[in-house]
Amino acid sequence: MNAEGPTAPRILIVEDEASLARALQLELEHEGYRVGVAGNGYEAVARASEGEWSLILLDLMLPGLDGFEVCRQVRQRSAVPIIVLTAREATGDKVAGLDAGADDYVAKPFATEELLARIRARLRRSTSPHQDGHRLVVGDLVIERDTRRVERAGRAITLTRREFDLLTYLAENTGLVLTRETILNHVWGFDYYGETNVVEVYVRYLRAKIDEPFPTKLLRTVRGVGYSLREG
Repeated sequence: MNAEGPTAPRILIVEDEASLARALQLELEHEGYRVGVAGNGYEAVARASEGEWSLILLDLMLPGLDGFEVCRQVRQRSAVPIIVLTAREATGDKVAGLDAGADDYVAKPFATEELLARIRARLRRSTSPHQDGHRLVVGDLVIERDTRRVERAGRAITLTRREFDLLTYLAENTGLVLTRETILNHVWGFDYYGETNVVEVYVRYLRAKIDEPFPTKLLRTVRGVGYSLREG
């Protein structure tokens, strides 16, 4: 990304581990983002109220106010996208972070490329004229959240509740390859103990309804990685 300048997205890093915060700052600045850093919960709340941020990267384990409280306080006055950083095995923290108002999470330790991809996906969603709080548009596919209506190329498509939830989550992350585990956690829930191949099964159901009847395919399988919904 080469977007340096006053119009580049502003990202606030909230992380008390100075070396990690600095590494993230350098990586994001290299990508062209404007970056601010807060080292504790109180500073995070204060800095979040300074001007317009495009996205917040929020560690949950912070001195002062913890990340959950920071998230709740920011949400009281802003809809800025928030990605929480949490320990890989801390399932309860993931749930609590999302319940507090976070939009997504990345488990530590994380690959930089995964984090950058999630940032790009969240920024696309928040700035795209084709997506708002009620409607998602991917090519000729339209998803209406409020009415749970789906159509492609003007043709109505009937989906089950779980199919709709899966399609909506893929559309919210258009262009981003989502792993099976990530999809399972976000769509079925962290406490799901059913069939292990449920994601693959429902992807097949969706593909039969939104792709097979149409010449242009939107739902992609990235072998060995996961699934992605993308235009063209």
